[in-house]
Amino acid sequence: MKVFVDKVGSVTRNLGLGRTVHLASEVKAEEGAVVAVRIHGEKSTYNQLEDVHGRLVTLHAGDIVVGALGHRNALHGYEGVVPASVTVGERLHMLNMGGVIGKCTSHNHGVGLPFEAEVLGQVLEFPELMSRTGQPAHVSSGALKGTSSPVKCPVVYVVGTCMNSGKTFASAAMVRKLAQAGFRVGGAKLTGVSLMRDTLSMQDSGADVVMDFTDAGIVCTGPRTGARVARVLFSELAAENVDVIVAETGDGIMGEYGVQGILADPELKSLAGAWVLCANDPVGASGGVRHLREAYGIEVDVVAGPATDNAVGVRFVEQVVGIPARNARADAAALGGLILEKIAPKLGAGRKS
Repeated sequence: MKVFVDKVGSVTRNLGLGRTVHLASEVKAEEGAVVAVRIHGEKSTYNQLEDVHGRLVTLHAGDIVVGALGHRNALHGYEGVVPASVTVGERLHMLNMGGVIGKCTSHNHGVGLPFEAEVLGQVLEFPELMSRTGQPAHVSSGALKGTSSPVKCPVVYVVGTCMNSGKTFASAAMVRKLAQAGFRVGGAKLTGVSLMRDTLSMQDSGADVVMDFTDAGIVCTGPRTGARVARVLFSELAAENVDVIVAETGDGIMGEYGVQGILADPELKSLAGAWVLCANDPVGASGGVRHLREAYGIEVDVVAGPATDNAVGVRFVEQVVGIPARNARADAAALGGLILEKIAPKLGAGRKS
């Protein structure tokens, strides 16, 4: 069956799909399978889709949308899974703005119930020129595989106590300062559920090259994929000859997206030029610093996020926790400057002309 689609989710960007797609009536119930769905209902909140260009478009009842099957475990959003089987006509749910589709099992009341998404079929791709035989499309098609390039540049890891803890603001602030200092900056989103927004923020802030886990063919990271994907992205960025990598991890250091695998990996930890912890409140800042030290032997270099939104939080972090505190919103230059000073000995002379 051939259908014209209204919107294409950014989770499918590796495939370069157009607005007309061919569908198979049999759907592979697996993470990353690309499907077309019809949206049911209207929503006034959490009602947008990020398209393959990173633009947010509003979804309406009746829209035919292309997305990918996947799971999600978001405290401030939806929890959902890939069902054991998926049939045409079945109603699943839109789990995130990137176009991840699955069966919602719980939700945060702040975002309301998710859109229902009626399955129309699995999208087919035609990799062989002039062939009429389609193959079930998957987000791993055309994905980054990693290179043999050794990673010699420092990595600034940005971790958080939870989602929405200020990691993207902090990452953007540091990218901007490093780029302004003349260095070629690579930006990476290592874990989470597929969405281009965070890497686009790094790009807008001056990153020369940006990549995330979906570029490596992953819809939603987990314990088995987090560290492996980080290696792929770092090697790909190294092949682009960046001087420094700012790497944001989605969700929190105790979440379910595989951040712990990165924190525990000796090879990945050895690349660290600096560790930035973003926290929502003083207790999170104190507990996060202690947990990283005791569980992983990681010493945090600076605390950012809402816990540092004014002098009260900054004073607590610096005097009680004993870690420098800088706020990405109020004083982005200070945060970026502290990190630049920290990693300067490892940056060498790799300045852009």
